Amino acid sequence: MAFELPDLPYDYDALEPYIDGRTMELHHDKHHNTYLTKFQNAIKGTELEDQDLETILAKAGQHGPAIRNQGGGYLNHNLFWQFMSPNGGGQPSGKLGEAMNASFGSFDAFKEQFTNAATTLFGSGFVWLVPEGGQLKIVSTPNQDNPIMDVVPEASNLPIMGIDMWEHAYYLKYQNRKPEYLEAFWNVVDWDGAAKRFETSA
Repeated sequence: MAFELPDLPYDYDALEPYIDGRTMELHHDKHHNTYLTKFQNAIKGTELEDQDLETILAKAGQHGPAIRNQGGGYLNHNLFWQFMSPNGGGQPSGKLGEAMNASFGSFDAFKEQFTNAATTLFGSGFVWLVPEGGQLKIVSTPNQDNPIMDVVPEASNLPIMGIDMWEHAYYLKYQNRKPEYLEAFWNVVDWDGAAKRFETSA
């Protein structure tokens, strides 16, 4: 299959003042594109060229570190851009809101648990909100792993929301101030998109 760098669904500076335009430009054009290029090189000339990305990554543990890391980085960023919106913020309603209350007790309780998972994540990685049997769970993964990989036993579905905790996602603006980055992130979370993904996954 032909794998391409997706366009950002908004302008580089559309998430300001929470996520700055220069970070978004470098993050998308440089980091994301590098993962794509290295992933393409890793599968070139193999039978994986004809498989879709999710099929490949579902067996990431069988394919070696290059495909696991570069393919994971490619998919994770494809997802991450969709998790944010200039019209984001607030909190989920409808079926997603109900599932969040059932799974965590309240939105505030979810937010506290998610923030704690992100601030305590050692090194680089992602924190995800993953649908599981009509419920929701928070899953942390190191490096560029994600919940559909066979190396992540805690979940098996695509996440509906998540945050990139690699330093390149926030360091230009927030330096080592992770809590400020996390607080800013809640202002751009696209809960409408997350709700659609949740309903599709159910």
